[in-house]
Parts: sequence; C-alpha cells; structure tokens
Amino acid sequence: MATYVLMTKLSPEITKSLKAREAIGKQWKKTIEEKCPDVKWICHYALLGPYDFLDIYEAPNEEVAAKVSMLTLASGAIQAESWTALPYKRFLKLVNEV
Repeated sequence: MATYVLMTKLSPEITKSLKAREAIGKQWKKTIEEKCPDVKWICHYALLGPYDFLDIYEAPNEEVAAKVSMLTLASGAIQAESWTALPYKRFLKLVNEV
C-alpha cells in the first residue's frame, strides 16, 4: 500500500467551537472507516500553523486517497490535501535510476 499525508484546515465555524472538535473528529474517523475500510491510519497530529491537522495513512491507491480528502471536505474542512509520501530509501533508489 502507498503512504499518504493528509493536510487539513478546518472551517472557521468548526474552529470556533473547540469543545465540539472531539465529537466531530470521531464522526469523521467513523465515516472514513466505513467508506474507506482499506485505509490504515499511522498517526494523527494537531498542528499550530496554516493547517489544523496532519494525518499519515496508507491506502491501496490514489482513488482511495482522493476519497479520504473528499470525505474530509464534506465533514467541514475548507482544505484537505492528500500528498503521496515515498519512503526515503525508495526515493534514493529512484534517484539512482534517473
């Protein structure tokens, strides 16, 4: 499976209601698990910067990764980007092939 990084920025409405974030987050994760059962979560971080959250996960292909981003947008994010992440050793192998 490929590794992806999900960068999420929440809508101002959600960021204003700090106490509701836990419930919203649990519902988001439940939705992803139901609609993308092949996704394996590696880690989840809250950020202090231009994005609110960073998630690292594995998915079988880019279509499933796109679905994760779309479901994140549908749950109240104003920005959700899934980036492909290559293990460094694999990156070096590709560099040597060029």
